[in-house]
Amino acid sequence: MNFISWNVNGIRAVHKKGNFKWIIDQDADFFCLQEVKAERDQLIDEIQNIKGYYSYFDHSKGRKGYSGVAIYTKHEPLKIELGMNIPELDQEGRMIGLYYKDFVLFNVYFPNGGGGPVRLDFKLKFYDAFLNHIQSIRKTGKKIVFCGDINTAHEAIDLARPKENEENTGFLPEERAWLDEVVNAGYVDVYRHFYPTKTGAYTYWDQKSAARERNVGWRIDYFFVSQELLKDVKSIKIHSEIRGSDHCPLEMELKK
Repeated sequence: MNFISWNVNGIRAVHKKGNFKWIIDQDADFFCLQEVKAERDQLIDEIQNIKGYYSYFDHSKGRKGYSGVAIYTKHEPLKIELGMNIPELDQEGRMIGLYYKDFVLFNVYFPNGGGGPVRLDFKLKFYDAFLNHIQSIRKTGKKIVFCGDINTAHEAIDLARPKENEENTGFLPEERAWLDEVVNAGYVDVYRHFYPTKTGAYTYWDQKSAARERNVGWRIDYFFVSQELLKDVKSIKIHSEIRGSDHCPLEMELKK
């Protein structure tokens, strides 16, 4: 069972560049897209409906062409959840949850902390609310998978220039501390589980400075699974060769 997560930085832009075909060609069980930047009714049928897939979208309620997430899946869920039922945090269309018999999948576009103290505060509130949300579900006996653009590099190994970014959002101590909380709560960063010492493994590069060509990047896109699901994870891969966005896709495989 394959899961692909990708911040597409505009689903219509990715389609226009021809990279949407890559998504279709992978034939994965789940595609989790972030920063879709569109409402469903703004999308052509080829994007809305992939043959053989159910598709679910959420979008920003107050700002057009901003944020948004989508999931395409071959497996019809038992329940669909948009947001966390917290109006203040749900307005930007950042989370879709799909409930299945064996696990719950969350596709999340976590906020960026740039733009001043208000946005950093929003990001940290979102972080805390999300961890509380999945913990409450996990307590019912459900296994958890969550993926997406977390917008924070956890450790120095996860970005090319840690020293230069110690005071920048995406690598602030308070942002990284939340990822410590996630790990301490029993969730596993799947990529680091398989590749604990691998360097130069990034999922985001700044486009303005041609950082991708020099691999001056950040690993800010993740798959996490609750500890009890880890035994079922077969592999994970960063598709750094795939263009079309300032992020690249990340793929995880679970035993069926």
